[in-house]
Amino acid sequence: MAVATSVPELLILKPSSLGDIIHALQVATTIKAQRPDVRISWVVREIFAPIVRASTAVDQTYVFERKGGTKGFLRLTRELRKVKFDYAFDMQGLLRTGLLMSRVQAKHKVGRSDAREGARFFCKEKVPLPPDGRRSHAIDILLQFCPVLGLKPELQGKLAFREVDSLNLRHLEGGRAGQRPVVVFPDSRREEKRWHGFKQFTEQLVREPGGRRVIWAGNNYIPDGGAIPADRFLNLTGNTSLVSLPALVRRADWVVSNDSGPMHLAAAMQVRTFAIFGPTDPRLFGPYPLTAPTNHVIQAPLGDLRLLVVKDVLARFRRIDTVGHNRPAA
Repeated sequence: MAVATSVPELLILKPSSLGDIIHALQVATTIKAQRPDVRISWVVREIFAPIVRASTAVDQTYVFERKGGTKGFLRLTRELRKVKFDYAFDMQGLLRTGLLMSRVQAKHKVGRSDAREGARFFCKEKVPLPPDGRRSHAIDILLQFCPVLGLKPELQGKLAFREVDSLNLRHLEGGRAGQRPVVVFPDSRREEKRWHGFKQFTEQLVREPGGRRVIWAGNNYIPDGGAIPADRFLNLTGNTSLVSLPALVRRADWVVSNDSGPMHLAAAMQVRTFAIFGPTDPRLFGPYPLTAPTNHVIQAPLGDLRLLVVKDVLARFRRIDTVGHNRPAA
């Protein structure tokens, strides 16, 4: 593949989902860290546009209206065709991004070699899979776009967001030895990836001596906190905007989550992450990298979250929480 000496305009096609977008934002951050002169534009679904706009790595955002029909598609392509891009990266690799790629003006149209739904036919160039092939982590697959620009396929830079929303969580800070709250995301896009033990987990966590302060967050799944003491618990499910998500995660001592977008965000921001996995493989979709001291995973027996009991999750969490707080300061 040809490597340009100057790459002023790059378009990334990655409309969804939240976790995949977080992965791609990490790659965009890596590109900016190695080539600050690159101007990065992004095509994203309207529901996820706020977090892409907030990223300091992204210069221009184009909104893909999933339910916009033909008119919405044509409106988007007219906007895209106003710019002659040097590179266009289809990081999604599905039919809708392939069709968009066919309308983009770019010197180099680059796609994934594992693209589906015929998307690979809209790109003249394909990036190879990592050495482990399809058994590679999602981030390692996306990092293969970096060598197209003459860059190293390894994460660099720090994922950062423009401060577009403020949070006042002082009433939930302090706690044991001045600790910040534990932020819990009980939601996941698929029911089989959603653990239903968070209420009992939270009740025990806040009621133990010197109990932790806990925040639930997320939008789609709104569980009832019940009788959890209000002075140590705040339920923000159904009231968590994407623009406030990075600020909330940044203020957390821990993020405890199912396999979900917020879990990937916490790992990307290097916040201590405790991920609860069911049927999906954490080696492919877990907090990246799994070897980082801030990333921890517990997986349900046989991949069935109904078999994962609260006492085991709580015992594992307490053990690593204690080890973390006994670790000498750097």
